[in-house]
Amino acid sequence: MARIAVEDRRQLLIDAAWRVLVRDGLANLTTRSVAAEAQMPQGAFHYCFSSKDELLTTLVSGAVAELGEHSAHPVAPGDADLHSILRDTIDALWRRIVAPPEKQLALYELTVYAVRNGATDLPASQYRGYFAAATRLLDAVADAAEVTWTAPTDSLARLIVSVIDGVGLTWLTDHDDEAAQRVLALLVSQLESSAINR
Repeated sequence: MARIAVEDRRQLLIDAAWRVLVRDGLANLTTRSVAAEAQMPQGAFHYCFSSKDELLTTLVSGAVAELGEHSAHPVAPGDADLHSILRDTIDALWRRIVAPPEKQLALYELTVYAVRNGATDLPASQYRGYFAAATRLLDAVADAAEVTWTAPTDSLARLIVSVIDGVGLTWLTDHDDEAAQRVLALLVSQLESSAINR
């Protein structure tokens, strides 16, 4: 393989790890399979990452950061009202789960793996990131709709994460789009009832 910078090589391994994880599942993600997917010798993996666990932490951190990038900007076309902003924003979050669903399934696998193996720092950090992203989203929605939340935003953020997470896991088992949309509509109603005009 041509000489490339360590950071570029790390990114190639991260991209390869996602492909292996989404395609084959966590049980089949090994340093050897990731290196092979990236078309690198296995030694290149250990040059870039100290362990498989470091790679997994990097995958989760990247997914949380990606979510954070999208959370600061609610969907607010024109002079939309609070209901429309919430509905479209929650729908946008939902679409990130179902397209493609394999990536969300992989994230669930990573979370359960970490908890099962006593690496609770990883899922704790993951969910802190989710809660922070949801809090930023609530702040942005409040600004766009010119409302104030009547419930603590940290509780509302946890509500959003818990509902989206639960609906996502349920949907992965039954693929019932209509049922998922009904629950998400209830979430929008709950959030809407927790706001007053400024």
